[in-house]
Amino acid sequence: MPSGAELRDAAIAADVEEVLRDDPVLQELRLALRVHGGVAHVSGRVPSAAVRARLRQVIGRVRGVNAVWERVQIEDAPSPCVLDLGCGSHKQPGAIGVDRHRHAAVDVVAHLEHGLPFADDSVDQVYAIHFLEHVRDLLHLMNEVHRVLRRDGVLHVMVPHWQCVNAVADPTHCRLFHRQTFKFFCRPYPGLRPFRPLLVGESREDLFADLQPLKGEATVSEAALARFFD
Repeated sequence: MPSGAELRDAAIAADVEEVLRDDPVLQELRLALRVHGGVAHVSGRVPSAAVRARLRQVIGRVRGVNAVWERVQIEDAPSPCVLDLGCGSHKQPGAIGVDRHRHAAVDVVAHLEHGLPFADDSVDQVYAIHFLEHVRDLLHLMNEVHRVLRRDGVLHVMVPHWQCVNAVADPTHCRLFHRQTFKFFCRPYPGLRPFRPLLVGESREDLFADLQPLKGEATVSEAALARFFD
């Protein structure tokens, strides 16, 4: 018999499918969708970056969706460059695994707090799944992620919820994360490269944030900040 979490994910997936069918731009797309732990995993092909952005936005507005981890290919565009930071022995499908230690899933060995060995504006998505809580110099790493991401790229974060025992049970964790922690990275502080919140969600165990780098003179509106943080 399905668990309560599985039933909840199935209900969220049905809601996502319904809103996609009702959207005049997205209804003709052929996409694969599954929801696990409130995270919407989407793959397929779209005609443009604008349609991909709309897809992220529409799915992210469905109640119960905490994050949108899409692996969507834009037609006639190169395959996206995806990094999985601190991946350990497991990494996101199709991603470049980056870790300080050698594991079977690691493609690039690098001390991530010393910088990311990738060119400016060269990466489409960065996954940081249960990794940022282990980072001491978080501001430097976030600036590095901002640097390597393209303008329409996305950082996908998953960290333990600050009130969950998992947040404090591991002595290698360097800090606790609250929803407001992500707000800090969406404001223009000196020396910090800001992000735009696409989606911020939480469960009893985890916090999620899908963040897009703000390049140039772009800023986040107070309305966008209020939606996720106030």
